[in-house]
Amino acid sequence: MKNIKHISYPIIFSLLLMGFMACTSGAKKMGKDKAEASKVSHWSDDQLLDTLQRQTFDYFWSGAEPNSGMAPERIHTDDVYPQNDQHIVTLGGSGFGVMAILVGIERGYITRQEGLKRMQKIVDFLTRADRFHGVWPHWLDGVTAKVKPFSKKDDGGDLVETAFMIQGLLTVSEYFKDGNAEEQQLVSDITRLWHEVEWDWYTNGGQNVLYWHWSPNYGWDMDFPIGGYNECLVMYVLAASSPTHTIHPQVYHQGWTSNGNITRDTVYYDLPTVLNHYQGGKDPVGPLFWAHYSYLGLNPKGLQDSYGDYWELNKNHALINYRYCVDNPKKFKGYGPKQWGLSSSYSVKGYSAHRPGKADLGVISPTAALSSFPYTPKESMQFLRYIYGEADSLVGKYGPYDAYSHTHNWYVPRYLAIDQGPIPVMVENHRTGLLWNLFMQNKDVKNGLEKLGFIVNDN
Repeated sequence: MKNIKHISYPIIFSLLLMGFMACTSGAKKMGKDKAEASKVSHWSDDQLLDTLQRQTFDYFWSGAEPNSGMAPERIHTDDVYPQNDQHIVTLGGSGFGVMAILVGIERGYITRQEGLKRMQKIVDFLTRADRFHGVWPHWLDGVTAKVKPFSKKDDGGDLVETAFMIQGLLTVSEYFKDGNAEEQQLVSDITRLWHEVEWDWYTNGGQNVLYWHWSPNYGWDMDFPIGGYNECLVMYVLAASSPTHTIHPQVYHQGWTSNGNITRDTVYYDLPTVLNHYQGGKDPVGPLFWAHYSYLGLNPKGLQDSYGDYWELNKNHALINYRYCVDNPKKFKGYGPKQWGLSSSYSVKGYSAHRPGKADLGVISPTAALSSFPYTPKESMQFLRYIYGEADSLVGKYGPYDAYSHTHNWYVPRYLAIDQGPIPVMVENHRTGLLWNLFMQNKDVKNGLEKLGFIVNDN
């Protein structure tokens, strides 16, 4: 078996975006009118959370690509699109988005019928969209439903993005499964898509590891077997959960955990990392989105296997990120208890996988702290109060902008679906556990977790 690669895909994304995003580095003034600051300072925590959820939900509602109902890869409110890609939709971000729409229904932003209609539109689009052994590509043209290559050879199936979409769709299915005839039709359509994903194909001829990509034009040339730890845990869980194209448990144990080597953790800021984030690399922890993407539906509370406790893993990851920013070893302007959070996002020169250590560029990504509410409620609320109460020039119609830097006096009025999507979902999980409860009650998911040796304790 080939050596498993442990690089996070958004790092590749950063290289892809560096060239055309360089134009986003213009400086913007940050601050807030004193009267407005005083008003927000009197808001309750619930008022702030309501505002945050409503605005970030709206990226996936009023901001949706009109033909497909899917989430656009990016929304630039300055209307500057260097690649003229306003119509390109993202699979993973849309998977987060369908979960955000459930939040919208429950919070009363839209009616159940409105949500159902949008979900059916999305599922109809996914049904006619390009798939490769049941697996969607990273990007699709929202008008034609044809693949939009992510890079030259990445023009086929993307198993990780597909996993994020399936995580969302199974959650939607659980929400509507006991409903009327229209809702039952949606559930049936989702079930068909779920059953058609050929997870086992992506073992590249029966190897004990899952591969990220396959292309009808380039085959396995991308050569990206996925080992942990990173953002991809839910992909292995879903592959084991599939009733039609399942994987053998050894694919998880040998491929994802590298025969147990994933447990080689370290201690950073007095906290164990629990799992080895970079499998021998120099960085002790990854970007904070690793604690979000797989856990929008997969509930880490009480989730354990022979390799680790996933609540401790994610809580410590978030606290390490917070403590690092408070310590601020590189002395960046603004870092502290109210301003923290390093994750992959737009950056001063393109896109970067920000994280503690060498990849800390003085850029704060609001999704990092805001999507960590379940793990760090006090610390996340400090950031939320800062950005709405003291720096609302960093907030637009879809919530906080993607990233900012006081050191570089920089921000751009732009959003990415993969950063906005986790916010309303993880905030709702913090408040009610809605999405966690729905996903974890799915019978296929229960079977898959048991198959891989997970223990789910009541919490």
